Amino acid sequence: MKQEPSVVDALALAASVVDDLVVATARDTHTAIARRAHRVARVAGPAALPVETLHLGISALVYGAIGLSARGASAGLSRLGEAGVGPALDDSSRGRFVRAAINGLIGEELTRDHPHLAIEMGVRHEGRDVVLTPDGVASAFPDATGQLVIFLHGLCENEAYWNHHRDRTGTTYGETVARQGWTPVYLRANTGLALRENGVALAALVQRLVDAWPTEVTRIALVGHSLGGLIMRASSAVVAEGNAPAAWTDLVSDVVTLGTPHLGSWFAVSADRASRTLARAPEVAAFGRIIDRQAPGIHDLIEGLAEDVPPLPHARYRLVSATLARTPQHPLSRAIGDLLVTPHSATGRDKRRGTNLFPGAEVLRLPNTDHFGLLNHPDVHTALERWLCTPSIA
Repeated sequence: MKQEPSVVDALALAASVVDDLVVATARDTHTAIARRAHRVARVAGPAALPVETLHLGISALVYGAIGLSARGASAGLSRLGEAGVGPALDDSSRGRFVRAAINGLIGEELTRDHPHLAIEMGVRHEGRDVVLTPDGVASAFPDATGQLVIFLHGLCENEAYWNHHRDRTGTTYGETVARQGWTPVYLRANTGLALRENGVALAALVQRLVDAWPTEVTRIALVGHSLGGLIMRASSAVVAEGNAPAAWTDLVSDVVTLGTPHLGSWFAVSADRASRTLARAPEVAAFGRIIDRQAPGIHDLIEGLAEDVPPLPHARYRLVSATLARTPQHPLSRAIGDLLVTPHSATGRDKRRGTNLFPGAEVLRLPNTDHFGLLNHPDVHTALERWLCTPSIA
């Protein structure tokens, strides 16, 4: 049985990151600046050489000692984690928040080097994974209907993010669809993995869920926030390629994306450009490497998913776009949209490129709303009631 990661495991990872990123970045930056300064000093004569050698020797000793301490702390904490010391990360909302954030930032690295901390895509109920057997699913969904709404969160998020601003609205999207006779199903994913990898995992997971569902599944709606919408599209592409069972995609009647960067995120593009620019100068190259260390899931946000991943022909697509400003035409809206995704990317439409990924899709635009406001917005509640009460396309 796989051991649940603990808070101690997270601290061990933090100590490792201190050595690998913080200390290494400070050391490399310091060394690059020092070498440039000493090159200038050498103009004064050979007397500067001993000073340079002494300076670099002392700094190497100091940084080496700090790094050794961090590695020692990481190793010690790892052993304690392996012994089961400390509370499980998933036992608290804060721990689940931290684990989701770490997976979003370095998810592929975790899967490779720290698999006990990596999240496996799963169906979630009350902060725990649902065992996808008939008994396990029936226990988690005692009031299961034949209509499923599957919710998938965005980058660095988890299923609890769908409760965002519940204190203001008094409800959630899941509760809204439940009143329409649908059963809400929340997923959690390692958002640091590549889109295709998550798409394969999602395709297999939903099929297992449908096979274990207590009653016959007659209709499925997909609701994805940000990166979650791209993963849902990637999963349908995986099925279309014949790499996964196709039964569940035939049941999809509606796909709703909330602030999904179908054409990429300006923020991810800017980060990529920044890493390339910083890499050109030795004094700041270490900071560029930090940015460039981003997980494949973040890298996939640079371009999104274009025409090579077509929409499901029998499903209706509803695209929700938000802007901080009042109108999509406002300069602020065009530049940063909802803070992370611009309107043209959220709707898959770019007139300059002649792109329209979802012909005939309904678009809902929300002014004065940021990216995370899309997780629980009154207008989306109203739209979901209307969209999901409409009979599926024959």
